[in-house]
Amino acid sequence: MQKPILEVDGLKKYFDIKGGPIGRKVGEVKAVDDVSFTVMEGEILGIVGESGCGKSTTGKSILRLIEPTEGKVKFQDQDITSLTNSEMRRLRKDMQIIFQDPYASLNPRHTVEKIISEPLLVHGMTSAKQRLDRVGELLEVVGLSPYHAKRYPHQFSGGQRQRVGIARALANNPKLVICDEPVSALDVSIQSQILNLMEKLRDEFNLTYIFIAHDLSVVKHISDRIGVMYLGRMVELTEKNKLYDNPKHPYTQALLSAVPLPDPDMPRNRVILKGDVPSPANPPSGCAFHTKCPQAMDICKEVRPAFQPVEDNHFVACHLYK
Repeated sequence: MQKPILEVDGLKKYFDIKGGPIGRKVGEVKAVDDVSFTVMEGEILGIVGESGCGKSTTGKSILRLIEPTEGKVKFQDQDITSLTNSEMRRLRKDMQIIFQDPYASLNPRHTVEKIISEPLLVHGMTSAKQRLDRVGELLEVVGLSPYHAKRYPHQFSGGQRQRVGIARALANNPKLVICDEPVSALDVSIQSQILNLMEKLRDEFNLTYIFIAHDLSVVKHISDRIGVMYLGRMVELTEKNKLYDNPKHPYTQALLSAVPLPDPDMPRNRVILKGDVPSPANPPSGCAFHTKCPQAMDICKEVRPAFQPVEDNHFVACHLYK
């Protein structure tokens, strides 16, 4: 039976808003607001939602690239939110990230060899020959050649740069990799190559992924379970087939109804949401989605719905399922 590798409980990340002549705190942006989920060993958990819903902030807060405001993150039964910086640094070889923009995340002044070998040196591989051999091995694993090690990031295409980013993430044999929209900046033809590569590496190295994206078809292709976020909150979480065949939350239903179909004559029920998304600096009371929800009730405006199971392995935060 699979065991959980990551447990996120009540994760919050608020950013201060400062104003006035002396820059006092005048408010806060609730980028991530009480998110909880579990990731099983060897699983790919997809997280979807529109831009600004807190997906990337959730991923970076889990790794403590951004310090969480509240909540607990347990990695292999160890609460990492209570670790010191030096203890966290030792743990980072087991928890890595692939960034969204492969060009911005690679130092343009460094060769690929230096980019990939830097984490090896930081975590104790002092032999230059060992590092060089490992860099060549990693480049071959991600579909590049060892001679690419002497090149600079600007000498690669977008897909090749993302492969370099993946090689860097795999350098120290991590157990968990957070993929922060790793294919959104790439052409569709290159997206499929990178997704297939990531699936192959998951099987080869027994990796666990949290795959963050806003493309529903990409997430469906690669994920085992999918969580849907809205305005900093997780509103639905279940297996991918359950989510796509029988979405429970009105926001998920609206998202899936907007996915283009290959047959333009196929009948479909579009859910049209009116109005703008509320500001995370001043979210609505009760359910954050009630201002746009076509099925909103009076209780939705006052009481925040609990994130609870409505079926086996199907969690929803909605008053419709009490």
